Amino acid sequence: MTRPLTPHRQTVTPMSDTTPNNANGGGDNGPPSLIVVAQYLKDLSFESPRAPASFRDPGPTPQLEVDVNVNARNLDASVYEVELSVAARARRNADLSFVVEATYAGAFEIKNVPREQLEAVMLVECPRLLFPFLRQIISDATRNGNFPPLMLEPIDFFAVYQQRAAQQSQAQAKAQPVNA
Repeated sequence: MTRPLTPHRQTVTPMSDTTPNNANGGGDNGPPSLIVVAQYLKDLSFESPRAPASFRDPGPTPQLEVDVNVNARNLDASVYEVELSVAARARRNADLSFVVEATYAGAFEIKNVPREQLEAVMLVECPRLLFPFLRQIISDATRNGNFPPLMLEPIDFFAVYQQRAAQQSQAQAKAQPVNA
């Protein structure tokens, strides 16, 4: 017997937020809410271009380069897709040992959040919820590729968001003409 799949719904309500009802223009009243409608692996790639030679001659400890990206887009009136992407490259001297790339995403229902705070919720809170799952996928992929598991360090998405906002403010200030 097969049963239809139903999305896992998890509600996260910030305790310190006191947002007026209906602040985002939606039809719901109540406190701000963030509901995980679905989470899923969108893309996964692992490459070991020097295998099996890289396993016979371990050489020096590889140097790691890790890039992390967060993208968000609107799917529905109050539903947003947030993608968390990681690309990691390990090199020994000039030789590439492995490359692992993954994108893990979630669909989030966000209600009663002021528009000026919506971007922060999508780029801070949503990736914070997705990160442990993507971290495990990256770890498993590198281990399955016969390398030690790559355990990504925790990321402070709020600090990254603040840093990006400061950089954008500086860039806008430089772009504005000075009145003489």
